[in-house]
Amino acid sequence: MGQTSFFGLRLQTAPGDVMTPRPATEGLVAAAAARIHGRARVADIGTGSGAIAVALALAAPQAEVWATDISPAAVMLARVNARRYGVEDRVHALRGDLLAPVPADLDLIVANLPYLPREERPWHRELAAEPEDAVFADGDGLGPYRTLLDGAAQKLASGGAALIQLHRRVLVADRDRLEELAVMLRAA
Repeated sequence: MGQTSFFGLRLQTAPGDVMTPRPATEGLVAAAAARIHGRARVADIGTGSGAIAVALALAAPQAEVWATDISPAAVMLARVNARRYGVEDRVHALRGDLLAPVPADLDLIVANLPYLPREERPWHRELAAEPEDAVFADGDGLGPYRTLLDGAAQKLASGGAALIQLHRRVLVADRDRLEELAVMLRAA
């Protein structure tokens, strides 16, 4: 176990088991927090350490956050970090693939998923200590995002939105514009 600073928080980490949150992802949290007003239902997909989920729960005290990951180690670590900041009653860390474990009628879906092609791993030495499946995906690397966007409309409430991080940029699509973002990823 280790620790890292993220969005003004000291979070537990598990180097080698769960990806360590990066400062670039703080922009995703800020963009998501700016869209949350009052009570909100938010999903943090691919939560890892729970950094995004915990930061959003603290920034939006009336928000309820579902934090999902396929990694049991990540789910456990997200629970530890939620408990550490006293938001475990509003951050529900669940094991499952993408949107499968979250309820419908979400106001916001936030994700920082793997997006680099697996074959590029040798060229990213700065990521060598990170779990491969947290950073790299098969093919062009964008499959996890395409799958997420394909199912997002069924989980988002009217007026909801998806925010994703891709190459240090935050991309936003309101529920009625998800297809445009999905088309952009297909063309990438």
